[in-house]
This record gives sequence, structure tokens and C-alpha cells, in this order.
Amino acid sequence: MHEVWSDSTSGFHPASAPDYLPEPQLRELQLRRLKAVVRRCYDNVPLFRQRMDATNMRPDDVQSLDDLSRLPFTQKCDLRDTYPFGLFASPLSEVVRVHASSGTTGKPIVVAYTKEDLDVWTEVIVRCFAACGMHSGDIVQNAYGYGLFTGGLGAHYGAEALGATVIPVSGGNTDRQIMILRDFGVTAICCTPSYFIHLIERAKETGAGLRDLPLRVGVFGAEPWTEEMRAHIQKEAGIEAFDIFGLTEIIGPGVGIECRAHNGLHIFEDHFLPEIVDPESGTPRRDGEEGELVLTTLSKKAMPMIRYRTHDITRIKTGHCSCGRTIRRIERIARRSDDMLIIRGVNLFPSQIETVLLSIEGTTPHYQIIITRDKGLDQLEVQVEVTHELFSDTIGGLEQLRSRISHQLEIMTGLRMEVSLVAPRTIQRSEGKAKRVKDLRNAT
Repeated sequence: MHEVWSDSTSGFHPASAPDYLPEPQLRELQLRRLKAVVRRCYDNVPLFRQRMDATNMRPDDVQSLDDLSRLPFTQKCDLRDTYPFGLFASPLSEVVRVHASSGTTGKPIVVAYTKEDLDVWTEVIVRCFAACGMHSGDIVQNAYGYGLFTGGLGAHYGAEALGATVIPVSGGNTDRQIMILRDFGVTAICCTPSYFIHLIERAKETGAGLRDLPLRVGVFGAEPWTEEMRAHIQKEAGIEAFDIFGLTEIIGPGVGIECRAHNGLHIFEDHFLPEIVDPESGTPRRDGEEGELVLTTLSKKAMPMIRYRTHDITRIKTGHCSCGRTIRRIERIARRSDDMLIIRGVNLFPSQIETVLLSIEGTTPHYQIIITRDKGLDQLEVQVEVTHELFSDTIGGLEQLRSRISHQLEIMTGLRMEVSLVAPRTIQRSEGKAKRVKDLRNAT
């Protein structure tokens, strides 16, 4: 059965959306759009044309979806090297909006949108919210940041197009966020999962538990999070939590989302063509095999991306979803290849530590990984916040908890690491993406 929902106010009817296209029809649409976007990039983006010419490939050589693997990759460094407008495929006269993400090298990642691009972005966000069971009667508190960050405006225009009431509160000012949740009768919230956990904690401190509010849906993204964190959120807030996926370089939030089956994230592959490749060699992997997610935009005008390497590690799920959607799903992303830490020759992902901590009673989802180097050997410390009740416990009780965490972390990761239990609210909270790792190995 399809999820049957329609709303005359928004004019959106999911049962007739591309989410449910028969596979042959969807593949035909993808190929037609792929040919057009390759031609557009070749004709208008010098870097892409140079790379295709270097392999003696021309746009007319794309005759099937299998030919996608013959096209060159695009990487984040390409956006920095061509800063600010070098990857634009449209003249600035046709660009109606520019967004950017912060850059670690001082140069931000700049992306552009035509009016048609913004229409596509709004469409896929509407499809996201419909998959979560949201509708025109919802009151949506949008706590993603506005401005150059894509999250705020992306969710805003999609929620408005759905016909919902939007509260553009943006990030920060936690007490005001809680007041609005309570006083405005908010039924859905959009923000990062780590910030929502902060809202849960602060609401408890103020005596305004979220379970007593009309809030029923949380749409969380912009950072990896685990199933254990979802269980924690749903238990503490009494809501249904959905994982939304997107990248600034592709379009922003709205590349994919979970439906109510919570069995992977549906990728809106009529606009974003997914591949899985080997993270090292770049060779394609089959559906069901784990690897790095690569995305190609099929309808982007201002700044198309051909085979963009996301560094997100996932797999394309096989089989049909019970919601009836025919667009493929990826396994929810809990780690990135470029988030991997190598400690004493062992690969470590922060998500492994989060999984352990959320399985042990008495800890909170707030932790900090600190890496130092002593006499040439990497040293790893994990600072873990504990609950008020346990922090007030006896020294013996705290030591038992510390030993248990240390033992479980070693089982999970194969590494011995120092575990420090810290008082509640010791670790700094983030209004955006949580910063889990402090790598001090090269500190002077």
C-alpha cells in the first residue's frame, strides 16, 4: 500500500509523485536527464570538459546508465580550487541565490541556484515532509540555521509549500526555543539531532518536559547519528524521529529521507542519481555492498555535480519498501570515510563510541574524544558526561561505571582508551553540528 495523503492547500499528492514511478520509467527519466546534464557541464564548465577530453570521452558517448561509471569524479577540493564561481554552468544573470558552507582552509564551498533549481529543492523537501507524515495542518519549528547554511531556507520553503505553518526561529536561544515549542503548539521540529538532545535536557531543567507537548515529528540531519540516539530521542521526547539527508554541494537538505517504515533513506533519484563505489579505488559496487556514496545531480542548472564523492559510507538497500515507494533507499549514514581516525594503526569512528555510550545506563549522549601524542604514541581519551544521579553516587559506583565503559569500548573498537567521567553539562553544547573530536597530536 502507498501512503495515501493529499492536500488541496499544497497541491502535492505523493501517490502520484515520482516516488512511485515504475522502475523502467524511472530509469528512462534518469538516462534522459543524465545525458542533458553531461552535455550542460561539458559545454559550460571548463574543469569538467578538460577531464572528459583527457579520457577521449564526449557527451554523446553516454548512451546508458552504465556509462555513468566512465565519467570523471568531482570532489570537494574541486569547489575550493575553482572558488568562487568556477563550477557554475549558468551565467550569474540566471543565478538567483548563492549559499556557502564554512571551509577548513579559509575558502568556503560556494553553490548556486537558478529559479528552476529552487523549485526542485522545494519539491524534494515537500516529498521529504510528506514521507514523515507531515501535512498542511502542522506547525513546524525550523531550528536549522538561516543564512549561508542551506538547512534553514531549504526546510523553510519546503514546509511552506506543503501548506504547513512555519516558525523561522533558526538556531540558538534555547530557552526561547522551548517557550515557542510550548506556547505555539508546535507539532514538528527541524534541527540537528545533537541540538535536539540539548533541548530535551534544557526542557527538563525548566520543568517543561517535551513529552507533554503536541510535538510528534522530528526531522533531524546535518550530522551522522546512530539508532541508539534515535531511541534516546524518541523515549525522552515522545516523538517519531526521522533522518533527513543532504549535502550543500548537491542541493542542501532533501536529497533523501526515511519514510515511516524507518528502513533506510529514500533517495529522490529522479533528481539525484546514487552510486556506491570502493572508497579506495573508486570502482563501482553492486546494490547491497557497502562503500562510498557518489551522487550525480540530474536536474541542477546553476551548478550541476557529476559523480560527486560524498565520503559518506553506506549501501543501497535491496528489496522493496513497505511504504510502496519505488525509489531506492540507502542505509542510514552513521560514519564518513573522512571522519575515520587511525589510532595506533586501528581504524576508529566516533559513531562506535556513541553506540557504546548510549547502551550503558547512566551516561548521556554528550562526549568528547581527545587525541594526543606522547613519546610518539597516540593517546586516546574519551570524556563522558554522566547523569546527575550517577555523578552524585559514591566513588566506587562511578569507578564501576568507568570500568564498564572502558571494557565495552575496547570490545567495540579493539583499542584501550582512557575514560573520564565528567559532571553534567561539562561538555560544550553546539547549536549546529556537534564537534566530537579534538585532535591535539600536532598542537605546539
